[in-house]
Amino acid sequence: MRIRRGGLSRVVALASTLAALAVIPAAAGDPRPNVLVAIADDWGWPHAGAYDDPVVRTPSFDRVAREGVLFTNAYVSSPSCTPSRGALLSGQAFWRLEEGANLHSTLPAGIPVYPDILEEAGYFAGYTRKGWGPGRVEPGGRRRNPAGARFRDFEEFLEARPAGKPFCFWFGSIDPHREYREGSGKERGMKLEDIRLPACFPDAETVRSDVADYCFEVERFDREVGGLLARLEAAGELDRTIVVVTGDHGMPFPRCKGNLYDTGTRVPLAVRWPGRGKPGRRVADFVSLTDLAPTFLEAAGLDPPEAMTGRSLLSMLASDASGRIDPARDHVITGKERHVPCQDAPDSGGTPMRGIRTDRFLYIRNFRPDRWPAGTPDHERAYLERCWYGDIDNGPTKLYMFDHRDDPKVRKLFDLAFGKRPEEELYDLEKDADQLRNVAGDPAYAGTRDELWRRLQAALRAGGDPRVRGEGDRFDAYPYHGGAPKWPR
Repeated sequence: MRIRRGGLSRVVALASTLAALAVIPAAAGDPRPNVLVAIADDWGWPHAGAYDDPVVRTPSFDRVAREGVLFTNAYVSSPSCTPSRGALLSGQAFWRLEEGANLHSTLPAGIPVYPDILEEAGYFAGYTRKGWGPGRVEPGGRRRNPAGARFRDFEEFLEARPAGKPFCFWFGSIDPHREYREGSGKERGMKLEDIRLPACFPDAETVRSDVADYCFEVERFDREVGGLLARLEAAGELDRTIVVVTGDHGMPFPRCKGNLYDTGTRVPLAVRWPGRGKPGRRVADFVSLTDLAPTFLEAAGLDPPEAMTGRSLLSMLASDASGRIDPARDHVITGKERHVPCQDAPDSGGTPMRGIRTDRFLYIRNFRPDRWPAGTPDHERAYLERCWYGDIDNGPTKLYMFDHRDDPKVRKLFDLAFGKRPEEELYDLEKDADQLRNVAGDPAYAGTRDELWRRLQAALRAGGDPRVRGEGDRFDAYPYHGGAPKWPR
């Protein structure tokens, strides 16, 4: 086991941590905590009971929040499956992952991930269903998924676990990813009129039913999380396990997934680790899912690699405070490179953007405002059969907005979701919580806009982002190993 460096103070802190862990029954006396990450596919904030959603029922997530810590400002590094998951596993900002910054890519073997590090330190590591991905591990020089060895389910993993080893397990649900069974939410009894539609969606029964179907799959994910908790409880291991429940980015709807607005980057996050701080707290500090990897390593008494840009949440989990805890956590940085290559030709580039989110403002820099973030609006049959607004998953809401794009009630929302973006976007959340009115060109906001761009640039340079070093075109050149949404008719 690699013990953290840093002198006597860290040794004392580690000794205190291990002593506290020792009071919890452990397999063969190993005091280190297990790690369980339950990650949903396309589950965005605030669709959980703990966040006061009026429709979706998430008793398992709510339990983890009630018995642990609920984070109200948790964000992904990138609102796209592959880079978001790579950033979580590596503890690094997505732009540092080379090919892994793109969807359907690979993650180079030289980039360390926490399951491998924990395994080297004596943990038993594995995953089920969707781990890192989508993508191919072989081109990056890996022999297995970065989330660990693959197992059929959690039960098989526990049966294979050697006696005396702490474990690290990744439960990668495929819910609530599309496609949905249409009408499933309504059949479950969800009242469509009670759904809080994101303001970027048109208010129509088709759209409300589509959101209800998404909520139906969120609930299915939550039931499976409940099964994981019950299995750990029955084994007497729940209270020596760090349990994390979250999603990889926002919901698969227009102007959500694949975008830097809160509908794309903000996710539910609850962490349960008994004996660490007062339970039932709501923490408002800005956190990134890149913070999880160094948290797990520090909890295991390990020194995170220098490459990790995430910051451990361990002190926050050990605190008794609610609200704002760390003054330095007053913002978060997000970004996107290529999602689905759907710019004029199937093999072309993406729509690179970076953003900084503070309490009051969201600033977004679009590095290629000449490109269409949702995909090129070419309606020729030959093109539609290859790629149709490829950065937006096909579904009833997407089709409804397309079919009604000439309706005055829908046109503005259609343009916001499917149209080009200016080089700069700025949203004042005190006046526009839904992030629909861009004030970047308003002279009254010029000082704020320029200051946020300076802050964003400084963070990107410090993090080694190729995009601000003039080397961003490399992201477009990496191979793409996936497909694209096609014309659904």
